[in-house]
Amino acid sequence: MSKKKPRPTPVPAEGLSQLIDAHTHLASCRDADADIISRAHDAGVERLVTVGDGLAEAEKALAAAHEFDNVFAACAIHPTKAGELDAQTRARLSEMAADPHCVAIGETGLDTYWIHHEPETTAPLEVQEEALRWHAELAAKVGKTLMIHNREADEELMRILGDCAEPPTVMLHCFSSPLKVAKQALERGFVLSFAGNVTFKRNEEMRRAAALAPAGQVLIETDAPYMTPEPFRGARNEPSLIGHTYRCVAEARGQAVEDLAAEVQETFGRVFGV
Repeated sequence: MSKKKPRPTPVPAEGLSQLIDAHTHLASCRDADADIISRAHDAGVERLVTVGDGLAEAEKALAAAHEFDNVFAACAIHPTKAGELDAQTRARLSEMAADPHCVAIGETGLDTYWIHHEPETTAPLEVQEEALRWHAELAAKVGKTLMIHNREADEELMRILGDCAEPPTVMLHCFSSPLKVAKQALERGFVLSFAGNVTFKRNEEMRRAAALAPAGQVLIETDAPYMTPEPFRGARNEPSLIGHTYRCVAEARGQAVEDLAAEVQETFGRVFGV
């Protein structure tokens, strides 16, 4: 029996600069924030947004944004944890949302995947919807982007986003929905953010969505430590590896990587007000 070949050690894409990571989780990565940010800088990453999926991680995200000049925070309660959004948590998130270092309210949204697979530990859909509507109201109140998590809830999500409070911008993080949803989202002015899964061979439709999106409606992210891009799928992800995703999306859009990076820089500034 032949032995399975080990996966190669992840290395950054070479020769790239002026990159943005629009959604990562520094608190969930293995190493110290300073080390991760240093490696990202060496790989051409100029700025990043670190995200909290619960109150404890949101506190860490905001603390990192205060500590590092090139780091910004997004704060919210993840939809699977929506049951934790009690009065005290809402009050603290409202304080965090008003902080200039918090540039987005997220990640919030809907997730039916975990409802089906771990219903005993995942908030019911009606609780997720209530939390999403509250986060949307908060984003509209403070005038910041609403950062959306969506897993297997396209129809419900688009319905809710069509009649909830309207924030300045809606960002669909780690976009992986069908092309028809991408078209609908783009028509509404939403921003599609693509992570490492856009590089997976089977995800041709995702690359078609990236090609379809006009300038100003595309961001690139890692969602680290998850969604490691090819050819390192299965290894732990981090912001320094984002160049592989840039190259894939640029190829899908028929752009030079440098042009895509400049475009994402401009979109990042508008979406996050930095």
